[in-house]
Amino acid sequence: MIAPVLVFGWGNPSRGDDALGPLFVEAVEAMKLPGVECLTDFQLQVEHALDLKGRERVLFVDASADAAAPYELKRIEAARDASFTSHAVSPQTILQVFEALEGATAPPAWLLAVRGDLWELGAPLGACARGNLDAALAGFTTWLSGPGGKVSAALKSSTPAAA
Repeated sequence: MIAPVLVFGWGNPSRGDDALGPLFVEAVEAMKLPGVECLTDFQLQVEHALDLKGRERVLFVDASADAAAPYELKRIEAARDASFTSHAVSPQTILQVFEALEGATAPPAWLLAVRGDLWELGAPLGACARGNLDAALAGFTTWLSGPGGKVSAALKSSTPAAA
């Protein structure tokens, strides 16, 4: 059975704040939320369009040097952009590839851009990024239980207390 909600984070855990996407996914996975599947990778690739099949909602999560702190959350639509032919692709392109492959509209999707500032190889996650991650996780529970959030009742009964 395919979980209705997909949380997909990407980034390089060895490059400081670029680890925000994978760390977000790790924290959501630890919540053991029914109806939520978590995936992570170093970067998005066109093959990830296949992971959208059967989903009702998708949350893409990445670190961003451009997002306002602590994070920005926005609804995204399928679009072919310049990244389509590059080494890495955008979430909008993943949605576009899904629509081309399936001949159907992609599931509703959002991009959660968590503010990061440190990107050096071997650097740990920065203190500001840690705070931004915590805020993004709190925002996630609101997103998940919001309109269209069919797992809201399960979320309320299974969200662990803050540590």
